[in-house]
Amino acid sequence: MQKFVLVASSLIAGANMFAQVLTPGINLSYIDSSANPRNDIYKFANGKWLNTQKIPASDGSWGSFNEINERNIANLKALMAEVSVDNKALPGSNAQKLRDFYLTAIDSVKAEKDGIKPISADLAAIDAIKTKDDLLKVTAMLNKKGVSGLIGFYVYSDFKNSNANTCYLAQSGLGLPDRDFYFEAQYESVKKEYIDYITKMFECLGSSAETAKAHSATIMKIETELAKNSQNAVEQRDPQKQYNPFTKAELVKLVPNVNWDAYFAAVGIKTPDILVLNQPKFYEGLNPLINSVSIADWKLFLKWNLLQTASPYLSGKFVNENFKFNGTVLAGKKAMKPRYKRVQGATDEALGEIVGQLYVAKYFDDKSKKRVNEMVDNLIAAYRVRIESRDWMSKETKAQAQLKLDKIIKKLGFPDKWIDYTSLTIGKELYWKNVSAGRQFQYGRMLAKIGQQVDRMEWGMTPPTVNAYYNPTSNEIAFPAGIMQVPFFDVNADDAFNYGIMGAIIGHELTHGFDDQGSQFDADGNLKMWWTDADYKNFKDKTGLIIDQFNSYVAIDTLHVNGELTQGENIADLGGLTMAYYAYQKSLNGKKSPVMVGFTGEQRFFLAWVQGWKTLMRDAYLKQMIATNPHSPGNFRAVGPLSNMQEFYDAFGVKEGDGMYRPAAKRVNIW
Repeated sequence: MQKFVLVASSLIAGANMFAQVLTPGINLSYIDSSANPRNDIYKFANGKWLNTQKIPASDGSWGSFNEINERNIANLKALMAEVSVDNKALPGSNAQKLRDFYLTAIDSVKAEKDGIKPISADLAAIDAIKTKDDLLKVTAMLNKKGVSGLIGFYVYSDFKNSNANTCYLAQSGLGLPDRDFYFEAQYESVKKEYIDYITKMFECLGSSAETAKAHSATIMKIETELAKNSQNAVEQRDPQKQYNPFTKAELVKLVPNVNWDAYFAAVGIKTPDILVLNQPKFYEGLNPLINSVSIADWKLFLKWNLLQTASPYLSGKFVNENFKFNGTVLAGKKAMKPRYKRVQGATDEALGEIVGQLYVAKYFDDKSKKRVNEMVDNLIAAYRVRIESRDWMSKETKAQAQLKLDKIIKKLGFPDKWIDYTSLTIGKELYWKNVSAGRQFQYGRMLAKIGQQVDRMEWGMTPPTVNAYYNPTSNEIAFPAGIMQVPFFDVNADDAFNYGIMGAIIGHELTHGFDDQGSQFDADGNLKMWWTDADYKNFKDKTGLIIDQFNSYVAIDTLHVNGELTQGENIADLGGLTMAYYAYQKSLNGKKSPVMVGFTGEQRFFLAWVQGWKTLMRDAYLKQMIATNPHSPGNFRAVGPLSNMQEFYDAFGVKEGDGMYRPAAKRVNIW
């Protein structure tokens, strides 16, 4: 999942010209006036919402992202209703592919009738395995369909030569959310549920209860062995340790029991001369397992990986078992979403830019793109001034930071060039067949990048996506059309609101270029130290403070937020909100902020931020989030940055002794 000579004259003029019709943006119905914002700004801003909202039975959490996503799903449902009755779509056209994918996906009656037919060919290929080379060939075949297993191969920009694509190998084969789930006592109940899940899925496939139980024990033994040499979520955050180039000869020496030529021939390429191993220890540990695990047991392992990947696209008994574990056990969900909502994700995955074209044509307001673009420019300008004000950075490092801002690529709304889906065949036969075809199409696009320059204009998210990102290897920020909506952005609201939440989101993504990970990549996206030693030490000292701050937050019971895992997002929140505040101040052009609905502009700025992170979470969802997610829970994202900002203290009159007060020595001030 990623900046004060402001160039905001047009935005300022617009704001001043139409000041009388702009709304305050913040939602007054959420505010609990019985709470004191100086003690608990989160309860003050969201108290009534928190007390009246309920998490829908089909969700593990509920908040602003969910609200927008539900609106998007309703809009996409309307689009699909039009597409599904298009009888004039020409064979091979985008319209035909989208229509037939959706109609096949939504047909639950057909799914029940088909049973295990959709995966019968895949199961037969696994059953036919007789040798280790066969095992590798079938592994490659399944990998191309998005099924994980022994080997995690992908193509991506080279960390140290960002214009070139290179081949990577990553750890693979774990069905639980993180390697720590296999070994830590706190996850023992989840592990037991997982074993039961494996058992039930093999029963669905036709095994007896006794046989299925034996299969689950075998699979759990293999996964545990793989987990011993895998990295957990925190360990995977260090890009330096994820970049380990190996020649083909060195790879063969490290993992001689894998016939790499056989695997890559089945992938469709020659074994690369150079591969980057993200986790060499994983492959070192895999080597003895290739021989010590029997072919029969590896076949069970591949069947399990196929089952858990394909189950959402099969008949009801597979879908239900998948939901029971992944939905209920891991996320606390009480009920499954309606089928039309579930198939939206699969449609977006397979045909996302076809859907995206229809979505932006009907639902995306170009005025929003224009105003957000102006905000991006203003945030970049704010970042420039802020960098120059950092007394802990040398001129040399500041110059490199400014260069990084100079070269940042901005992507807003949707791609300038859409993906060509001509070679993708979609039919009416089987849901899983269409899903597999979509994944194989994307896999082919990935393979075509080998030996080619990186296309920096390619998007990593589809237009309807309710999210945003920063990519350190291309030094880009992207904001899909889907996120440019209330409550994150309102074209009819005043600047205080829009800078307080959308501006802070923009600043958040910009700050990812200067967080604990992004700070290790230079202006061109190369993993290269551009800091002086002294400056980088100062930076790490400051990030250590934010780790300590979030480690102190108790999420549930005695479970604390993982400050190390979440540090990048926490740095980005603090930096983003800080930049947005100063961009908003500059937009006032020296004038005092207007008072609206009883709040100053500065107060509405901070209230917009806090209301944007209103969140309810089920216990199971929250526990899994703490274990695996690099983002902190919404309530801590709301208050964490504010307790570090003197600007917030000034806006609400926070003093020592108040709940939101944080001693000056402990306040984090990075960007």
